[in-house]
Amino acid sequence: MKKLFYTIAIFLVLGLAGFLILKSFQGIGNTEKEETTMNLQKPANPGDMLQLPQPRTKGDVSLEEALTLRRSIRSYTQEPLSLMELSQLLWSAQGITNERGFRTAPSAGATFPLEMYVVINNVEGLDKGIYHYLPSSNELSLVRLADVSADLARAALSQSMLSEAGAVLVFGAIYERTTERYGERGERYVLNEIGHASQNVHLQAAALDLGTVVIGAYRDEETEEILQLDPNVRVLYMMPVGNM
Repeated sequence: MKKLFYTIAIFLVLGLAGFLILKSFQGIGNTEKEETTMNLQKPANPGDMLQLPQPRTKGDVSLEEALTLRRSIRSYTQEPLSLMELSQLLWSAQGITNERGFRTAPSAGATFPLEMYVVINNVEGLDKGIYHYLPSSNELSLVRLADVSADLARAALSQSMLSEAGAVLVFGAIYERTTERYGERGERYVLNEIGHASQNVHLQAAALDLGTVVIGAYRDEETEEILQLDPNVRVLYMMPVGNM
């Protein structure tokens, strides 16, 4: 009889211990989920910030392979881009790469005239709208919430990829940052820098198995009116990016 009693007692103790361990693991899971949700809180008002995931500096695709894969892709699926992919793309264009503030693309005299914006059409965790990329902190600052995809496509001579892409990277420039040092020659340097940065995005998209294309044909004033950016910023290039 005592043996049966001790056996039942052991089973009860083991069962209680297992229950408590299971509850503790469930609590940890819930905490992590809550923290993730908090970290992905969407910007709601102009100026609200969103910290992007830390970009990778080592990948699985070699530079040579990315160069081989690079193509102009104009058709995309409806699969959304991830925040990680968006972070990697923006970083490839203008991300900080050392403690002195140098970036992924060379800049004449380190004047850094480029300003990166992104039109969000279909990105996980973000509402449709226009956001400003801040390289120094790898953050997005909300400009305004609005679905401008159809208007932007019309302003770009009805190029539908601007409305079908998960996101549209907008390359803007403040010419004065460079021309104040180099005079008229600085205008050429700004255009050179756009080329450096956009090729970075092309190669990064290829490495991520994403499609993109460069858009230079659009009505300037109409496009800038739709985007409503800082009046000192000239829009010089756009790159829609999406899943293939």
